[in-house]
Amino acid sequence: MTYTEVLSWMFAQLPMYQHKGVSAHSGKLEAIVSFVAHLHHPEKKIKTIHVAGTNGKGSSSHLIASILQEAGYSVGLYTSPHLKDFRERIKINGKVIPKQKVVDFIETNLEYLQKNKLSFFEMTVGMAFDYFASKKVDIAVIEVGLGGRLDSTNIITPEVSLITNIGFDHVDILGDTLEKIAFEKAGIIKPNCPVVISETQPETREVFKKVALQHHAEILFADEEFSGIAQYPSALLGDYQAKNNKGVLGVFKVLKGYQVSEENLKNGFLNVIANTGLLGRWQILSEHPKVVCDTAHNAEGLKLVMQQVQKQSFDALHLVLGFVKDKDLKAIAPLFPKNAKYYFCKPAIERGLEVEILKDKFEVFGLFGDSYSTVNKAFEAALENAKQNDFIYIGGSTFVVAEVV
Repeated sequence: MTYTEVLSWMFAQLPMYQHKGVSAHSGKLEAIVSFVAHLHHPEKKIKTIHVAGTNGKGSSSHLIASILQEAGYSVGLYTSPHLKDFRERIKINGKVIPKQKVVDFIETNLEYLQKNKLSFFEMTVGMAFDYFASKKVDIAVIEVGLGGRLDSTNIITPEVSLITNIGFDHVDILGDTLEKIAFEKAGIIKPNCPVVISETQPETREVFKKVALQHHAEILFADEEFSGIAQYPSALLGDYQAKNNKGVLGVFKVLKGYQVSEENLKNGFLNVIANTGLLGRWQILSEHPKVVCDTAHNAEGLKLVMQQVQKQSFDALHLVLGFVKDKDLKAIAPLFPKNAKYYFCKPAIERGLEVEILKDKFEVFGLFGDSYSTVNKAFEAALENAKQNDFIYIGGSTFVVAEVV
């Protein structure tokens, strides 16, 4: 098979949460446990750092990888979803897995994959572990896909676990209270492995402390540990990154066996985009008019991003927005300003929310604009209408951002 044929097979045959939603989530670990046994347990041949959380886990994973790279280590990085290219999910020192490695892995294991009907995510996790083990990385940073306890990545015993924060996302799978969601994320806490919490929240603090105690795991609340300490300048420009940065510092406070200097920390923050290729986090696409895209896609994330938008200086505000079907728009819509021109669109995936539904729901909250059949048509209309001193924001979904970066 060619690389294109392999990808088509992966996407077509096997459920993918990002495209299908809840129906793609198995809620079980048996399949991935069997698969890594079939692969001769690559996950046991590498050291790892495991990262979960509602918001910030992607940025935090990239920052940790960048700092370790600055310290001279060979660093695997597994994240999801991808924006432009499937291979973004699996990198070593910022370089994506070669196309031929993807092809070889699927061809070698095709009979097993077809027989056992693995999900897209299970297959990709197995591929990542297999690739990292074959390249003998010094350490791999592994981002949870969804939740934690029953996520396919949760078959590792990491050097450190990091949980960024807890918010209301994927409540149909993870639970409808912060405590329930925290319990699912706390599933990545392992016996005698330290855990860092980036953001202390009253509803979740005791959940994490209880699970850590049960597992004899040292726990560090990073926002308390690094309260009042000056931030390292970072290539990631979102105001919300301040919360993530403390969690990252917490990881290096408790990580044993790796030599990371003050200079490595400083350069890791500054060079994170160059080192890892991270896209879509308060990413400035142009200056006149100023165009920014961000992958924030739930109430907690969007609230912080909208606060930053309102701090910008501009004559007029243009918002290009699209969402997936399972978002709670009643909680999200009130976060957006009324003094803006809206360009509603649908991301080009099966889970994309129909644009007329989005437009109708936003109008209930006094947020008015026009609807467009594609993200790019909405963006083009915003560019056409915007003057030099205006501000264009593009977001609402990772899949909207994927179409413009």
